[in-house]
Amino acid sequence: MFKLVGETHFDFLGKRKIGYLVSAALTLLGLVAAVQLWRGEGNLAIEFTGGTMLQGSFAQPVSIGDLRTILSDGGFPEAEIKALQARETPNSFMIRVKEDVGGQAQAAQKLVDLVKARLPDNAFHVDSMHEVGPSVGETLRSQAGRAAMIALVCILIYIWFRFDFRFGVASTVATVHDVLVVLGILFLFSREISLLVVSGLLTLAGFSLTDKVVVFDRVRENLKQFRRRSDFGQTVNNSMNEVLSRTIVTGITTQLAVIILMIFGGEVLFDFSLTIFLGFIVGTYSSWFVASPLVVDWEAKRPSRFK
Repeated sequence: MFKLVGETHFDFLGKRKIGYLVSAALTLLGLVAAVQLWRGEGNLAIEFTGGTMLQGSFAQPVSIGDLRTILSDGGFPEAEIKALQARETPNSFMIRVKEDVGGQAQAAQKLVDLVKARLPDNAFHVDSMHEVGPSVGETLRSQAGRAAMIALVCILIYIWFRFDFRFGVASTVATVHDVLVVLGILFLFSREISLLVVSGLLTLAGFSLTDKVVVFDRVRENLKQFRRRSDFGQTVNNSMNEVLSRTIVTGITTQLAVIILMIFGGEVLFDFSLTIFLGFIVGTYSSWFVASPLVVDWEAKRPSRFK
């Protein structure tokens, strides 16, 4: 395999206390974000809160500022407006309204009538209309949380059977850490939490698991070979250095694709791409400073068959 860096001897485990402090602070932020979002607070998309999403295009160019002024004056001050990059339908916009103004159907029609009335010389064509009731939004929010919990349980079981129970617990804790950290960052910067973002969080959980499997697989190989010549902590540290080049190469190639998606994917896919981008960084970090150190510290306090 192509090596971006040669042989390294970084002391990852020596920096684990700093990593624990950083992770604890970021995880606390993620927990606050998760509680707030579960309560329905924060910048939740209409999939979770209920509302109307309208996508349409104008015959002539119109600025987001003018469109926002029109909607605000017409009774939609909290409307979200995103410009869409579409070659087939230029001057396209997505309008989202979370408030229930006399029912979603009436809100959608009111939006259309308002835009057409204020811009009579600029034809407005409705491309699609999506309506979600509050009860549906609450159900989707509950199901999204349930899907995340099921994924984490499956990760624990998989690593437990493939490696060891301690590895499974460490991987699960690190994966929960990754999801909470990214969720906390998105919440802190008021990014919209939609079903696409939830999909991105589950995607980063899969990436995080894969990265930890690679590290733990090398640890298992080295334990068989060097068990009598080095202690457990040194074996884990050496294993992380041995797969460092692979981790960097994989991270760069995947991040290149994500960055291109962030730049050219438009507003609709930006938050999804941003979630994966942050997830790859946090997932790699947690392999070095969360998952592996947890296994080493656990082993130091309660020696097992590795000794």
